[in-house]
Amino acid sequence: MGIRPRTVLMSVAAGAALLVSTALVAPSAHAAASTLGAAAAQSGRYFGAATNSFQLSNSAYATILNREFNSIVAENEMKWYANEPQQNSFSFSAGDRLVAHARANGMSVRGHTLLWHAQQPGWAQNLSGTALRNAAINHVTRVATHYRGQIHSWDVVNEAFADGGSGARRDSNLQRTGNDWIEAAFRAARAADPGAKLCYNDYNTDGINAKSTGIYNMVRDFKQRGVPIDCVGFQSHLGTTLAGDYQANLQRFADLGVDVQITELDVAQGPNQASIYERVTRACLAVTRCTGITVWGVWDAASWRDDNPLLFDGNGNKKPAYTSVLNALNSVSGPNPTTAPPTTTAPPPGGGACSASVSLNSWNGGFVATVRVTAGSAAIRGWTVRITLPGGAAVTGTWNAQASGSTGTVSFGNVSYNGQVGAGGSTEFGFQGTGVGPSGTPTCTAT
Repeated sequence: MGIRPRTVLMSVAAGAALLVSTALVAPSAHAAASTLGAAAAQSGRYFGAATNSFQLSNSAYATILNREFNSIVAENEMKWYANEPQQNSFSFSAGDRLVAHARANGMSVRGHTLLWHAQQPGWAQNLSGTALRNAAINHVTRVATHYRGQIHSWDVVNEAFADGGSGARRDSNLQRTGNDWIEAAFRAARAADPGAKLCYNDYNTDGINAKSTGIYNMVRDFKQRGVPIDCVGFQSHLGTTLAGDYQANLQRFADLGVDVQITELDVAQGPNQASIYERVTRACLAVTRCTGITVWGVWDAASWRDDNPLLFDGNGNKKPAYTSVLNALNSVSGPNPTTAPPTTTAPPPGGGACSASVSLNSWNGGFVATVRVTAGSAAIRGWTVRITLPGGAAVTGTWNAQASGSTGTVSFGNVSYNGQVGAGGSTEFGFQGTGVGPSGTPTCTAT
């Protein structure tokens, strides 16, 4: 995200209201959650906020952040200028503080952003060609390695496409190093942190338009050629209208086999603010692979915009938009609100309460395991998954779960934001290890 002219910001997706209504999502039987993060977790999603480390010292601000959200993203403190102010001289203290705060409060972390044409340090702005390419890839590698195992999703590349009707790449110093620079960045990020979701992130992509289609074509090409991309972020800095094809746009990217995330949501205050927030939320809920929503700030007093675009006013009071979002999140309990949960003829393992499956990304000497926990015919309030590792294997890092032990049979328990899973719904956690990954079927027990 960067400061852009208001005329560009407010040109986002001027069009008809989104064709999503409460009829899309059937009410569920679970008890309504009282906070945004807890409500989102019921369907296996996160609801996060952007923040800066200095804001944590404001007790009123921190109270809202800790109470309401189960994910955070650094607004500025993981950008290139902040963590590599001089070439090969890295400063991670501010970003580390945010990660520590997140872990202490049971939150996941989105990393923002590894490469962007804006907010580069001066030394990088003065480089070009091969020197800049090498410096950029070194930056991706060093930063992603530092946070390895601690980041849920990285915005690997931010805002690389031009506005307007061309659907072309933005002209930038990074683009002038060669058209494959985005691919190179994603490959470097995967090598540095195999367990993080790798995202491309951009703005003015909220409907099906030339810019979003240019990105769509890039993602489709990456998937066809095996370039490691896992997700696409839609910033959704919105004015007073919302594109009628907002949900359809999310869905077409999801159909490529990537997750989609609403990454920087804010909406101009006005008579439509609450409605637009609700429609964006319901659009995400209606797309199975929409894994979470992040608002770009906690309250209006800390927003980069001057039109009061957030869910809490400058005094920390909940606005009508907050209520509309919370009610929408509470209206579903499973990861695919548009279809009924699958029926089963036999209960899953773990006493019929939950089951677990493992997918592996392995290399010589190590692996990353992604574990999906699925509830049975009733909602669960907590879960434990036990996985037996082969001899010589050991867990070295875990995210979205708490591990007990590191060798042999290891128990993984839910954290605060992902213990509640609706009937037929699922959530994921992961761990990294040395040696050979597990091959047996894990066991799952639930409360």
